[in-house]
Amino acid sequence: MTITLRPAAERGHANHGWLDTHHSFSFAHYHDPDHMGFRALRVINDDRIAPGTGFGTHGHHDMEIVTYVTEGVLEHRDSMGEHSIIRPGEVQRMSAGTGIRHSEYNGSRSETLKLLQIWLLPEKEGLPPGYEQKLFAEEEKHNRLRLIAAPDGREGALSIHQDVALYAAKLDGGSVLTHSLDIGRGAWLQMVSGQVLLNDQPMRAGDGAAVEGEDLLTVKADQTSEFLLFDLA
Repeated sequence: MTITLRPAAERGHANHGWLDTHHSFSFAHYHDPDHMGFRALRVINDDRIAPGTGFGTHGHHDMEIVTYVTEGVLEHRDSMGEHSIIRPGEVQRMSAGTGIRHSEYNGSRSETLKLLQIWLLPEKEGLPPGYEQKLFAEEEKHNRLRLIAAPDGREGALSIHQDVALYAAKLDGGSVLTHSLDIGRGAWLQMVSGQVLLNDQPMRAGDGAAVEGEDLLTVKADQTSEFLLFDLA
C-alpha cells in the first residue's frame, strides 16, 4: 500500500509573464523522468493567466483534455466551430482525437484566470474530435464526491474516452469523505485549495498524491478545501 506525495513546491514551474504555471508532470520545457504521469493521467497544469491574454490557436491530437476553472472566465474557440465561455463550476472536455485546433483566452480584462488543465491518454488513437461542457453546481460538490467525468457519462458527468472516473469535492473543515477502489485500480488526488488528510497523509493546496494498493481512501478536511480525485484503471 503506497501513497506517494507530489508536493506543490517541487512541481515544475514556468513564468512567462502572461502565464504563471506549475506542472505536476513533465510538460513543455520541464522534463523530469521520475514524473512523466500516472497511469493514463499525463498532465496536470495549474495555470494562472493574466487578463486579456491566453493561448493562441494551436493543435492537439489523441488526447482527452479536461479544463477545470477555479477563478475567472475562460473563452474557448476551436476548429469544430465551438465558441464558449467557461466559469467556475463549469468543466470542459475536449477530445482531440484525429486532430483539433483551439484557442483558450482569459475572457476578462481585469481578473486573473485560474484553472487546472488535465490531459489523459485516450483508450485508443484515431477517435473523432469532440467537445462537451457542463455546469456542476456548488451544492453538488459540497461535502461529497461529485462525478464530473466518466467513460459512460453516467450520473450526468462528462463523457471521456478512458477508463477513469474523475470526481470533484468541496469540503467544510472537519468533514470526512471515503472512496473505495476496486482491485487493481489506482488513484490520484489533486488539491485545489485548503488542507486535508488523505489516509493520514497531510496535503495542502497544489499538492498531488499517487495511490497504489489501497482499497479505501479517507479524506478529512482540516479547513475548507477543494480537490479532484481520479480513479484510474
